[in-house]
Amino acid sequence: MRNSILKLASMSVAISAIAMSAPAFAQEADEEAAGPITLTGGVAVVSDYRFRGVSLSDKDFAVQPYLTVKHESGLYVGAWGSNLSENAGDDVEVDLYAGFAGGEDMTYDIGATYYLYPGVSGLNYVEFTGKLGSTFGPATVGVQLSYVPSQDNTGNDDNIYFGTNATIALPNSPISIVGSMGIEDGAFTAGSEKVDWSLGLTAAVSGFTLGASYVDTNRRTIFAPKDSSGGVLFSVSYGF
Repeated sequence: MRNSILKLASMSVAISAIAMSAPAFAQEADEEAAGPITLTGGVAVVSDYRFRGVSLSDKDFAVQPYLTVKHESGLYVGAWGSNLSENAGDDVEVDLYAGFAGGEDMTYDIGATYYLYPGVSGLNYVEFTGKLGSTFGPATVGVQLSYVPSQDNTGNDDNIYFGTNATIALPNSPISIVGSMGIEDGAFTAGSEKVDWSLGLTAAVSGFTLGASYVDTNRRTIFAPKDSSGGVLFSVSYGF
């Protein structure tokens, strides 16, 4: 695990270096019209890497950097990473994603993610996702539908996940209430329906986002056969 954390830390340093150059870019953008390309990135440290309710870090902390390049047309590409518990490989997950997003009153995001597990390529798989979102007063709500088509790496079975999420900003406060719920069935749940849910708080403090949420699921998955019982997850993240 130590080596996997060092790898993710190195990725975080690279993203931080890009962030340090952002002020010059921002100043240049103030002088001229904004360019067609937007670069965003950041890094999060979490007390437990939970994926749809299931712990993939064996309830240990994880470092999770990300970087996204988006065109004004709505097209985007990016990468996200995290260390994992032992998985017979390099104990690292790298997600490469691309898609098209836009909308105002109703936002949409249609994309695909390729999940890579260096050292154990037999676990790699692709997933397609569609998302819709909207804002009602202080609340932002969203739904997503994700589909993993049948692949050799999923045991020639497909997988489907439907999720909902909501964020409610508390008036005159940096604090928001966040919650989510999802239902999954297929290859990753051995054919048995799985439900996950979370409820917590986030706070924006000096450019950082602090979070604490209770996360739980009613069923383990083939990716995490160990204990994935409910627990409180703490996080701190910084983005640019």
